[in-house]
Amino acid sequence: MSREIVEAIKGLEQEKGIDADTLMAALEDALLSAYKKTPGAAKYARVDLDRDTADFRVFELILPPELEEKLMAQAISEQEQTIDPETGEMREPEEPELDPELMAPYDDQITSRDVTPDDFGRIAAQTAKQVILQRIREAERHMMFEEYQDRVGELITGIIQQSDNRYTLVQLRERVEALLPRSEQVWNERYDHGMRVKAVITEVNAEGKGPGIVVSRRSPELIKELFELEVPEIADDLVEIVGVAREPGYRSKIAVISHADGVDPVGACVGPRGSRVRMVVSELRGEKIDIIPYNDEPARFVAKALSPARVREVLVDDETQEATVIVPDDQLSLAIGREGQNARLAAKLTGWKVDIKSETEFSQEEEELTYEEGEEVDGRCAAVLSAGRRCPNASLQGSRYCGLPQHQALARFDTNQVTVLSGLSTEEISVLADPDADDAQVRPLTERATAAFEQQQGEGEAGEEPSEAEQAEAELEEAKEQAEADVREAEQELQEAEEEAAESVEADDAEEAPTEDSAADAEDEIEPEEALAEDAATEGEEASAEAATVGANPSEEPNAGGEDSEGSRSEGA
Repeated sequence: MSREIVEAIKGLEQEKGIDADTLMAALEDALLSAYKKTPGAAKYARVDLDRDTADFRVFELILPPELEEKLMAQAISEQEQTIDPETGEMREPEEPELDPELMAPYDDQITSRDVTPDDFGRIAAQTAKQVILQRIREAERHMMFEEYQDRVGELITGIIQQSDNRYTLVQLRERVEALLPRSEQVWNERYDHGMRVKAVITEVNAEGKGPGIVVSRRSPELIKELFELEVPEIADDLVEIVGVAREPGYRSKIAVISHADGVDPVGACVGPRGSRVRMVVSELRGEKIDIIPYNDEPARFVAKALSPARVREVLVDDETQEATVIVPDDQLSLAIGREGQNARLAAKLTGWKVDIKSETEFSQEEEELTYEEGEEVDGRCAAVLSAGRRCPNASLQGSRYCGLPQHQALARFDTNQVTVLSGLSTEEISVLADPDADDAQVRPLTERATAAFEQQQGEGEAGEEPSEAEQAEAELEEAKEQAEADVREAEQELQEAEEEAAESVEADDAEEAPTEDSAADAEDEIEPEEALAEDAATEGEEASAEAATVGANPSEEPNAGGEDSEGSRSEGA
């Protein structure tokens, strides 16, 4: 029997890769548990197992009463109190068993005698079997933990073994399974039995009875690992992914930077005809990916992060990490994205709070802002550029303007328009920007610049007067065109009415008059029509006059002109 045990342990060592000493220790514990299940077993005992022959002996340990009380008190003090989940009350601690390690320092005071049983019963043998199997499972879990504890964040490929509403089991290799919880799954993905799936290891633990490896399909690290798998430049550290912002199942944004001259980071990730990024998108079940070039300047980085929207201007505040983005009016919805998705991803990728405004909204806010002497409104330079926008730079401490000499010189004037300095040279502007400049030099420069600025504004206002006359003339032309259109519409309606009337008259004549008198009746009918045409010719002259009147005064109703034009139409006919 001993030879069979040794051979079985060697077989387990080769099959499962478990150390033989671990199996022998498990066998000792199993024999001790089996002995305590036998009738009349000693209270304290130990098992000595020969590692070579597998022969074992059971010894009863006899402790002096004083030593037993001392060790028992020590074990009780180390025992933790538990709470009954049904009643919520503290449970009375049970009498603990003395650990052999606790008795080891007192071997000289403990006597022993051999109590090896002749044979174990059925229950004892079953207990030994359960203990051995449990120790083997624990050894396997420990080996798995040692193998995977340093692989957190690594991409793995597994096969779906089981999937339900709570979790999915993924087999990594033989006898090693990982858990894909519901919280780490993507909403639009299906996990069918036998399907291969890639995931990232997020947690490895050696506690509990279930799988100790937790994997994720929602982690941003998954995108990094997939691109490293598909892009050789990333694997060789020529290109680096510095940031990932992801909303699993919808869209992701990654920021890339190149560490080698001549290597385009975005082009390397996209690949020839998009082959590389297409493989990543396919693995992510169609999730859209935006690849953004990283930039050290926050304004440029934020502008790129909002792609595919076009950005007109970015104003940044370094202290509060806030960025105000101005976009064209037709790009506002694209910059914000569906339910704010594009803006959220850009903020997550850059780490800045992003506020998106249209050009119209931003210009209205700029017009509403008022500046008082010595007052700082929002920390930005108060200078208004020639294009009508404010300077995007931050103002200096204790000043309303930034460090540019052209803007510092505005402190000498009552206006924030930089165009007031258009008539001055660079040296003169430098004199005005110097706060310690002599008033004798400053006064003539400010007076000359102010006079030129006021003259320029006066010429601009005078130039606006002809534009008002042109606008009135344009309105008059538009009214004339509208009147002519109404006349043409009335003529068309009259023609249709005449055609309908002629058809009805012919139908009535065919029923009432004999066939031989139809020619005479036709001649009689022509006379009133000619008379009507003559009357209409007279009215047509009046219609042309009234049409001109309608064109000059669009407030009058054009219907009269339209009615008079019927006579003209009849006359032409």
